[in-house]
Amino acid sequence: MVQFKNRYLVMEVLVDPNRETGDADPIVLSGFNVTKAIKDSIQLNFGECALASSLLSFQVKYVNPITKICIIRVSRDDHKKIWAAITMVRSIGRCPVSFNLLDLSGCIQVCRRKALECDETKFELYKLLYGDRVTPEIKKSVKNNFERIKALEN
Repeated sequence: MVQFKNRYLVMEVLVDPNRETGDADPIVLSGFNVTKAIKDSIQLNFGECALASSLLSFQVKYVNPITKICIIRVSRDDHKKIWAAITMVRSIGRCPVSFNLLDLSGCIQVCRRKALECDETKFELYKLLYGDRVTPEIKKSVKNNFERIKALEN
């Protein structure tokens, strides 16, 4: 039996602080928004055929809207093409963003550890930056995200 080989990308979404949307609300980062932006970039830069071939294994496995860390699963054959398309994403919705690759691995366990480490570090920085404005709801949301990342499997 042949096993289907995947690659897992741990990505950090960098939101442009000088964005000119005029909205006071920060970007709502969700799996749907990230997936749509990446699919649009694949289609724009590589065409419909590349989009169709990459959709077989493409999945956004995890997104943390507070720390802006996500895990993306792609096929081993298409990971360079999708990585290139991800670097060409310039906006999610109307908010300018860029992606930074933190880790690339062939197994989810290694990416899970790296993403959890990055999430914890970024949340500590978030607490230092916002101080008293970190509400119990935000803390609960982040704790739930930490539990979700610990439970990730194929």
